[in-house]
Amino acid sequence: MDRLRKILRDNASVIAVIAVIAVARGSLADHYVVPTGSMEPTLMPGDRVLVDKTAYGWRLPYTGIELGGDAPPRRGDVVIFDSPEDGTRLVKRVVAVPGDRVAVRGGHLVVNGEPLSPPGRPEVERFPGGEIHLSLVHGGGPDLAPLEIPPGKLLMMGDARGNSRDGRFFGLVDEQAVYARALRVFYRSHDGFVWKPL
Repeated sequence: MDRLRKILRDNASVIAVIAVIAVARGSLADHYVVPTGSMEPTLMPGDRVLVDKTAYGWRLPYTGIELGGDAPPRRGDVVIFDSPEDGTRLVKRVVAVPGDRVAVRGGHLVVNGEPLSPPGRPEVERFPGGEIHLSLVHGGGPDLAPLEIPPGKLLMMGDARGNSRDGRFFGLVDEQAVYARALRVFYRSHDGFVWKPL
């Protein structure tokens, strides 16, 4: 027992640093490695992305217990969440929020009666945070008949519309299932360290 106390006392600063890192990673910020091409060209397979776990409220580290704050995800945010199908961690874009009436035609969004692609620019969609580029190399994926997003739900889609298993397949996602907002790509294969905002 005395030996254990001595080890703890001699390594207290190292133990404290490890604890602070573990708490910060569990509740403040972390990183995510993009597994597929479903978000191309915004995110490429293998990209390492900085995520903010406090963007939509505070949670007890390593649990789903909410501690406060309830900022909802916004249309256009790139978020990390667990798939309602099988719990797989996914990264997708929030394309419709509660109260939105949304449809998908040929991979293009129509939200509240307005197409998000400007005339003559089908590879672009406009969200409140700015323009995003789509990949339609694999087509647009399945269409979605008009529906209104109910309270507490979100529609998620990938930017590579024909190469994304998203809300058109697994349905709407609970707002509480979103655990982080993706902020920036900090490492990209073949490019090394980058600092690309999303």
